[in-house]
Formats: sequence, C-alpha cells, structure tokens
Amino acid sequence: MAQAAPTPLAVTMGEPAGIGGEVVLKAYNALRNGGSRPFFVLDDPARLATLARHFRVDFPCVTIEEPANATAAFSRGLPVLPISGTDLAPLLNVTPGKPSAATAPAVIASIKNAVNMSLRDAAAGVVTLPIQKSTLQEAGFAFPGHTEYLGSLTEAAPMPWDGPRGPVMMLAAGQFRAVPATIHTPLASVPSLLTTELLVELTQTVAASLRYDFGIDNPKIALSGLNPHAGEMGRMGKEELTIILPALKALREQGIQAAGPFPADTMFHEEARVQYDAAVAMYHDQALIPIKTVAFHEAVNVTIGLPVIRTSPDHGTALPIAGKGMARADSTIASILLASQMADARAARVA
Repeated sequence: MAQAAPTPLAVTMGEPAGIGGEVVLKAYNALRNGGSRPFFVLDDPARLATLARHFRVDFPCVTIEEPANATAAFSRGLPVLPISGTDLAPLLNVTPGKPSAATAPAVIASIKNAVNMSLRDAAAGVVTLPIQKSTLQEAGFAFPGHTEYLGSLTEAAPMPWDGPRGPVMMLAAGQFRAVPATIHTPLASVPSLLTTELLVELTQTVAASLRYDFGIDNPKIALSGLNPHAGEMGRMGKEELTIILPALKALREQGIQAAGPFPADTMFHEEARVQYDAAVAMYHDQALIPIKTVAFHEAVNVTIGLPVIRTSPDHGTALPIAGKGMARADSTIASILLASQMADARAARVA
C-alpha cells in the first residue's frame, strides 16, 4: 500500500514591500531537494514570478489550485496558491521598502487563509513571513501582531491536549527554547503582572507543547528568577519567594518537572542549557537576549498553545534592504524545518 503524501505547510506572504518574497525564494532553493515537508506560499503568483526574475532564480513559481497540489508541484518549482477573497491587483504595484495600506487586505487574507487551511488539515502548519504591523493597523487591522490574530482565529477550535492554551511565544534555536512570561510590556510593569497563576498556566502550556510539538515525553522546564541572583533569599526582592516558588510547588504537584528559580545570568550558558528542555523567563529581554546572542540568524519565533502549528522567522520586514538581494534566509529555512518537525511530532502524538 502506497504511503500517503505528506500534508504541506502553508507559508504566508508577509509584507510585500519587505524581504518576505526574497527569503521564501531562497528557502525553497535550499530545501527543494529535501529536508522538509513540501510547502506552498499564499501570495499572488504574478508578484512572486516577477520577484523570481528579479533575483534570477533558476526555478519557476508554479501556480496551484489547492494545497493538496503542492506536494506534486514541489519538485518542479515553488508552489504558489493565489490568495482568495481579496483584490490582488495592488500587489503588482509594490515598491520595495515602501509599504502601502492598499496591500493590507491581501496580507491579512494570506494569514487567515493559511490558518483556516491548517484548521481543516489541508495544511500541516503555518509559517508566517514578517508583516509591517503599522501598515496593517493603518488599514484597520485590530491586533498588535501575528500572535494575537492567530489566537483570535483559532479560539473556537479544540486543542489536541487538555488544559491551558495559548497563544504563548517561544523562541527556539535547535534544543535551546526560551519563553518569556511577559512580553511587550514596560520593565517597570513586570513585577505587578507576574502571578503564581500566570506562571502555572504558562508552564503547563509549555510542558504540553514540548510533549505534543517537540516529542519530549518527560520535559524538564527551568524557571528563572526575576531579581538579580534570583532574589538571594529575599534580600534582593521577594517575588521569587512569594510568586515563583509557589508556582514551582504547584507544578511539581501536577507531575511537571519544573525547577528554579535560577539566576538568569547563569542559566543560559551551554552547560546549563543541557539540563532543561525549555526555559521560562520572567520578561522579554531575559529570554530573548540569550537566544539571539547564541543564534541570531537561526532563531525561530514559535507560537505554542494553539490548535495549529505556527512558526515565523525571528526578524522583521527589513525594509531598507528589500529588493537588493541582501536578505539572509537562515531564519526562514529554520522556521520551515521546525514547522515540519513539529507537524511530524504532533501527528505521532495524536495518532
């Protein structure tokens, strides 16, 4: 009996005036001979074909009619599925480096279509290319970014596991995974936002994702402290004693292997990282500075705790270099590879 073809990944177009088109062309060139599930781009085929000629790639962009066609088309060229439900004409008048609100409906529709395809199992997961948030918001987009929009699109869909759901942001580079408990918030507000309940629910979501999305049966999770030296037993701050330690106690009672709180300045070096599968940090820079220092070009932004798999390059639209052929595709390649691996892991877990 012939083995069924793997379900492809859906890649969104991102900001058309940015480097999204360039990096996805480069990613296909790197992966077209294997290493990942097939993938397709939700875009305007004419726009990507124009970019392909501009960058002088040696493969075509192949227009497909439905996600299932991507697997057969992948060996011939980059599969492109036209974005439905919106006007694509503005995409043919894009100037590199100069976003326009006229293209915002197509950008948003690309994301929505990709998520809907993943919800109905036509796509194995979603890889989102960078968006220009300010341009979308000028056009009426009501969300701060991808994460919140994906959370809204999937909020009514069931999860593959019981318990808390996301969206939760994780940065991943190989075996290094870091999750900030608070994200885009002023540093002065972090202590008031941290609660035992928040850390318990967040870590439960991280543990479930490590099992279902990363194939780790008994994940180990390290929690950082908030204060220098993890508070030094209350002499440099009380949050470790009043918030973090009670969360760790509750998590251990639930059978989750959670340890800490560890001083953040000593928990991210190589010898320390092998002791855990993911680190939960208390604020944005505490998590992102270490992983971007270790793997600046290869880090992947993962949204965990969703019914769908979602990864994204950990960089922005890079408007100043758009159209110049200078963009590195490392993070896009890593995002596609990780989404493929997560799809395999989740399929094995829920089978």
